[in-house]
Amino acid sequence: MLQVALITGCSSGIGYETALMLARNGYHTIATMRNLKKSNSLLKTSEEENLPLKVLELDVNDVTSIERAISQVKNEAKRIDILINNAGYGLVGFFEDLSLDEIRNQFETNFFGVLNITKKVIPIMRSQKSGTIINISSGAGQVGFPGISAYVSTKFAVEGFSESLTYELSPFGIKVIIIEPGVIRTNFFNNCTISEQSAKNGSPYSPSLDKLQNDIDMMQEHATSPTEVAKMILQVLKTDEPKQRYIVGNDVAMILEAKKNLSDIEFKKMMMQNII
Repeated sequence: MLQVALITGCSSGIGYETALMLARNGYHTIATMRNLKKSNSLLKTSEEENLPLKVLELDVNDVTSIERAISQVKNEAKRIDILINNAGYGLVGFFEDLSLDEIRNQFETNFFGVLNITKKVIPIMRSQKSGTIINISSGAGQVGFPGISAYVSTKFAVEGFSESLTYELSPFGIKVIIIEPGVIRTNFFNNCTISEQSAKNGSPYSPSLDKLQNDIDMMQEHATSPTEVAKMILQVLKTDEPKQRYIVGNDVAMILEAKKNLSDIEFKKMMMQNII
């Protein structure tokens, strides 16, 4: 019997590549996305390669949508062995310029979206006495960055939630893994939401925002392929005793290594010189 993997946010990027990677390696893959109009490329590849892949509509902000999708998976596949929480987006803007509604919306998708679907899947895995939950965090789940404080906060929250969940679910044979990509070559930055106030002329943070956007463009030139994240996820699933965290990308590896080895003052100076 093929293991059943449910993945969120599969219309592009990490979710798209992970869905294909798992299906190509013998996992019965349920690739979900909010907008099924974006599923054409994934479906075409799946049909051409005759992959064990099914696409379902699922909006992580809509409990009814989640329940409908999970119910369909349970009825058809009878189980869920793997949950990969990948859906999310970036909010660019310096904190003073961000509205609380913009920040709440960021948390609704990036954090509460993870909670919404995980809460529905846990009882299934617990009854099976097995399962793996993989939460796609970010290097920004361990290091703060200017201009994306809301996004960073959601990833810090995902990390703390994941760590706590590890202890709670381990007695039931359920593993919880955190994946921390660096800058990935996807449409993520193009699809980022820019706060309304930050986009206006006259913000005291306009020069810093301009530099941030230039830095993002430069980082994209040397970004890691989303396929590398998919490979890492496959490797994790094939490991009997996986670690809590996996880093993907030399950029984030260097930053996290620096944070570990430098004092807080030294690390702040390095970040201010290189980023601000």
